[in-house]
Amino acid sequence: MTAAVRQTVPLSLSIVALMVAGLICLPLMYIVYLAVSADHTVWSRLWSTRIPELLLNTVSLAVSVAAGTFVLGVSLAWLVVRYNFFGRRLWEWALVLPLAMPTYVLAFVYTYLLGAGGRAEQAWQLWAGPEGRIFSPYSYAGATLVMTLDTFPFVYLLTRAALLNFNVSFEEVARVCGASRLSTLFRVTLPLMRPAIVAGLSLVIMYVVSDFGAVSLLRFQTFTYAVYQQVTGRYDHAAAGVLSLLLVLFALIFLITERWFRQRSRFYQTTGRYRSPERTPCGPVGTVLITAYMVLVLGVAFGLPALLLIRWSVSAVAEGAVDARFLGFIWNSTLLSGLAATFAVLIGIPLVYLATRWPSKLHVLCLQAAYAGYVLPGPVGALALLVLFSHIAPFWFGTAAVLIVAYIVHFLPAGLQTMEPALQQVTPNLEEAARSLGLGTLRTLRKVILPLVRGGFIAAWILMFLQSMKELPATLLLRPVGFDTLAVRVWLEASEEYYQLAAPSALLIVIMTLPALLLLVSKDWRAA
Repeated sequence: MTAAVRQTVPLSLSIVALMVAGLICLPLMYIVYLAVSADHTVWSRLWSTRIPELLLNTVSLAVSVAAGTFVLGVSLAWLVVRYNFFGRRLWEWALVLPLAMPTYVLAFVYTYLLGAGGRAEQAWQLWAGPEGRIFSPYSYAGATLVMTLDTFPFVYLLTRAALLNFNVSFEEVARVCGASRLSTLFRVTLPLMRPAIVAGLSLVIMYVVSDFGAVSLLRFQTFTYAVYQQVTGRYDHAAAGVLSLLLVLFALIFLITERWFRQRSRFYQTTGRYRSPERTPCGPVGTVLITAYMVLVLGVAFGLPALLLIRWSVSAVAEGAVDARFLGFIWNSTLLSGLAATFAVLIGIPLVYLATRWPSKLHVLCLQAAYAGYVLPGPVGALALLVLFSHIAPFWFGTAAVLIVAYIVHFLPAGLQTMEPALQQVTPNLEEAARSLGLGTLRTLRKVILPLVRGGFIAAWILMFLQSMKELPATLLLRPVGFDTLAVRVWLEASEEYYQLAAPSALLIVIMTLPALLLLVSKDWRAA
C-alpha cells in the first residue's frame, strides 16, 4: 500500500476502534485485577491441585474437537461442492442444521442415550451381552463427541465458501505439470483454502475453550466449568480470577499463533483467468456412499436429538407443561440476540477495516483486544460486567442492556473471524481506484467495500445471532428479575434431569434459529 493511501487513514474510525477496544477490555481488566490481587496462597493451592488437570483437559478437548471438525467439515464441504449427486442441494443446507442445536441440549440428549441403562447401551447389550458397556458420556470422549457434532458446521461453512470461490486453474496447472489428484489436493488446493479452514478451526477452538453448558452437564472439568464452580459454589472470586486469567493467556497465545499463520497464508485470487469448479457426476454407488455418510453425520448431530426433543415436547404439551409464557421466552431470546448481533457487526466494521487496510500496531492491537471477550468465561465475564455497570452506568444496572453488552463482548470474535477473511479477499486496488476518482475513505468504505463484502458480513450477523440465542451462563447471571429466555428454561429443567420439561424450550430454540440458518445457505454469497 502506498504512502499516499496511508495518509488517508480516517481519524474518526481510529477513535471509534480505540474506544470499542477499550470498552471490550474492561471486563478483562477486572479479571486481571482479581487475579493480581489474589493472595499467594490461592495461587499456590490452585497450581498444586487444579491447574495441571484443567490445562490438560482444556487443551486436549480443544485439539480433539478441532481434529474432528476438520475431518467432518472439510470432507463434507468437498463432497457438496465438487460432486454432483442426487439430493446435493438439500444436503448443502441441511449440513448446517447442527448449529441450531445448543451444546447443552446435545449434552443432555446424549446423557440420556449413552448413560447407564440408556438406549444406546441397551442396543449394544443385544450384541455384546448383558455385561456390555459403552463409553460414559461423563468423560473426555463424551465431551469430544458432543462438541464435535455441534461445531463442525463452522468449518464446513467457511470451507464450502472457499471452495465455491476457488479458481480451478491452479489445480489444472498442477495436473499439467504431472501432479496426481492426491498431490494436487494436499499441495495446491488445501494450502490455498488454508485461510478459510484456519478461520473455521479458530472459531471451533475458541468456542470449545469458552463453552460452559456441555462441559458442566457432562461434568468434564475444564477452566470454564471450574470458574463457574468457584463463583457459584465456593463464592471464591479470587480463585475464579486466577483461573480466568490463565484461560485468557492460553487464548492469547493461540490467537497470536493463528494470526501469524494467517499472515503467512494470505493471498488474492486472480480474476483474469478465473474458472469456477465443475462438479463430478456420481453414479449410483457413489451417490449411495456419499448419502450414507451424510445421513450418519447429520443423524447423530441433529436428526436423532431433534426426534427426541419432538417426542418429549409432545408429551410435555399433552401434560399441560407448555403455556402462554413461552411467547415471552421467544420474544426475549429473539430481541436480545438480534440487537446484539446488529450492534456487534456495526462495532466490528471499523475494527476489521482498519486492521486489514492499515495494519498499524494500534489498529491490530484494537482488533486483537476485541477477541479477548470470546474466551472470557461467561460467569466471570458476567460478574465483571455487573460490577462495572454498577459503578459506571448504574441506571442500566439490572436491565437487559447489560445482557446485550455481555453478548457483544462474548460473541463479537465469531463475527470478526468471518468479517476479516471476507474483507481480506477484496483487493486494495479497488479502493485505490475509487480514491483516484475522488471518493474519500468513508465513502469508499460505504459505496465500494461494504457492498462487496455484504455476504460475509451477513454470515457474521447470523453466526452471532445463533450463538446469542443459545448463550447460557451470562443470561443466568445477568438477566433482570423475571426475565427468562429459552436457554434459561432449558438449563433450569435439564440440570434437574427433567428432560421432558426441558424439551419444549430446547425445541423452540432450534425452530427459532432455523430461518437464520436457511438464510445462511439459501443464497450464493459470491454474487452478493
